[in-house]
Amino acid sequence: MARADLGVVGLAVMGRNLALNAESYGHSVAVFNRSKERTEELTRRFSDRRIVGAYGLAELVGALALPRKILLMVKAGPATDNVLSELLPLLDRHDVVMDGGNAHYADTERRLELAESLGVGYLGIGISGGERGALHGPSIMAGGSEEAYRTVEELLVSIAARGPEGPCCAYFGPGSSGHYVKMVHNGIEYAMMQALAETYDLMKRGLGLSPAEMADVFGEWNRGDLAGYLVEITERILRRADPDTGSALVEMILDTAAQKGTGKWSSQSALDLGTPAPTIAAAVFARVVSSLKSERVAAERLLVGPPASVEDLEIDELHDATLLAVVGAYAQGLRQLQDASAERAYGLDLAEVARVWTDGCIIRAGLLDPIRNAFRHAPGLPFLMLAEPFRTMWEDGQVGLRRAVVYAHQHGLPVPVIGSALNAIDSYRTGRLPANLLQAQRDFFGAHTYQRTDRDGTFHTDWESTG
Repeated sequence: MARADLGVVGLAVMGRNLALNAESYGHSVAVFNRSKERTEELTRRFSDRRIVGAYGLAELVGALALPRKILLMVKAGPATDNVLSELLPLLDRHDVVMDGGNAHYADTERRLELAESLGVGYLGIGISGGERGALHGPSIMAGGSEEAYRTVEELLVSIAARGPEGPCCAYFGPGSSGHYVKMVHNGIEYAMMQALAETYDLMKRGLGLSPAEMADVFGEWNRGDLAGYLVEITERILRRADPDTGSALVEMILDTAAQKGTGKWSSQSALDLGTPAPTIAAAVFARVVSSLKSERVAAERLLVGPPASVEDLEIDELHDATLLAVVGAYAQGLRQLQDASAERAYGLDLAEVARVWTDGCIIRAGLLDPIRNAFRHAPGLPFLMLAEPFRTMWEDGQVGLRRAVVYAHQHGLPVPVIGSALNAIDSYRTGRLPANLLQAQRDFFGAHTYQRTDRDGTFHTDWESTG
């Protein structure tokens, strides 16, 4: 029997669907899962397709054509290390291992070094699109050995989503660049999702709209400059009825949101880099607060909110607030990628990053076309809002954003992401911030020194003296 073109290790939903995707594009696939039942179920159900089961890593390796191409779709962390410790010694020089999990970029760097010491090509590959994207075409963000990427490029391109400018698959650079891009993608995803949740809350508790009325609004927005996957599914969610109660299903879902760590990693890395990404961090903390359900229920009875307000908010103003929060999330994430690229020598092309995100991934949206154009024309653009059409969006929409934040605060409705987006832009556009007082305070209690506005040099004041 001919040897398989691709090996897939890990047959949970993503691994399974990627294997089926690859086979549908003409690639024969060998599959392995540590629990043989999943391997047996997949090969039995799709016995008419070119998928062969393996019941050990050695058997999988033996079933593959040279150079071997192996995609790992196992849980990030120790599980990946355990597989690699058994797999790498079985491979030959020029074989390629692709880690398609949500690995931490530091782990990817370590694993890449180990694989290269054995002569094995290694790639950290960010894969976005969820289970449907994995089956029909995800967005693929690759980093690591360029030689290894060229070995698997045709295969990866074949299974990727097709965007307006070609397959949504690219090699982004050395080291952990692919997993880093995917990590920040997920941070942007956190912020966009939270912005839409806050908008839903303002519509529901603020404006008193029903789920059907909210769905109509999101449906209209999805035909305009907010068009994108997350807005689309928000409309669809709001229209779904609960079969047991007849109520909108979303209203029957407990208000505690889980997380798998990539948003947290993105915020931690932003702090390490010293890059401003407060809106992404606000989205992470919003999920943390959501997990405190029993405490929040108790606090609702003890901490009284503001009195009733006559302040009103128009749907068009809420649209502008949502739009600028989403643009702000993209802007902060792309700035983080730019700073990480400089720090870690990734050599990222942000226009290409935006292109790969135009289809297949969770944050795909119409806004990515002008984002791509902005970075094509100005690759070193420090902040997206400085470029058109985003500067005009800010000028036209900032009043609505401000009114939405005021309205939320007057009604006691939390808007951590929408509010953070406004604060972030206001901070960036302010020529003189009050950090001069902060530096004076630091010098007062810690003799940390300061610089002056009227002369060069470093200065310290004895603040306790009377002079």
